[in-house]
Amino acid sequence: MVSILVAFLVRTGRRSVLPMVWLGVLIAIAVSTAVTLGLTLTQQALTFEAQEAFGGGLSIIAVGFVTLMIFWMRRVARSISSELRGRLESAIQMGSMAVVVMAALTVGREGLETAVFFFAAAQAAGETTEPLIGFLLGIAVSIVLAYLIYRGAVSLNMGKFFTVTGILLIFVAAGILAYGVHDLQEAGILPGFGALAFDVSAAVPPDSWYGTLLKGIFNFSPQTTVLEAVVWVAYVAVVLTLFLLPQRSPRAAPVASPL
Repeated sequence: MVSILVAFLVRTGRRSVLPMVWLGVLIAIAVSTAVTLGLTLTQQALTFEAQEAFGGGLSIIAVGFVTLMIFWMRRVARSISSELRGRLESAIQMGSMAVVVMAALTVGREGLETAVFFFAAAQAAGETTEPLIGFLLGIAVSIVLAYLIYRGAVSLNMGKFFTVTGILLIFVAAGILAYGVHDLQEAGILPGFGALAFDVSAAVPPDSWYGTLLKGIFNFSPQTTVLEAVVWVAYVAVVLTLFLLPQRSPRAAPVASPL
């Protein structure tokens, strides 16, 4: 999104507006970072049961955010560039402060979703640095990709790109949702904590490299309760089906017949 905004300003000879866009981006990053720190400090001040309930609830909220984002990406894949350029054009006409607010809101919405999702993923991974390393690597890759798109070195088919990333995110979100259910079971809010659907710890040790990889990407647990498994399957079945359904093309307005 940032690369689209910056490229639009540069190509239309409005470099003087760039500082306002970057200020909005920095504000969005600061707010998102503050939210992540606030969630971490809040959880640390809670009892074990409250921590599990807090983490489980946030995991479910994070899945809700990601699900909305997945379908938003699907809907605007082909029009996101023109939509962002239109918003920025309107903000420029309103003044510098409007540009700052527009950039902050555009980046901030995704930033807040990322903050909550990262917090939930980090809690699911446990006391390891893998989530932070993966998060930083992902940010670095996105920055490089955005720069290459801005320079014209890379051209993406946004429709296919969002389809592939959307499918991947569905499975990632399903893992976060299942772990959220696990947290709520540990907190005693949901039943069935001791009822396992399967236990493949012998085949997939949690401390093995492939066990860590499955845990880090998809939040796969070798010991999965029945409720976790049911929630995971239900989420993937419903959301993936809806996501892959063909989109309806907008119907053309009827042409009035001549009198």
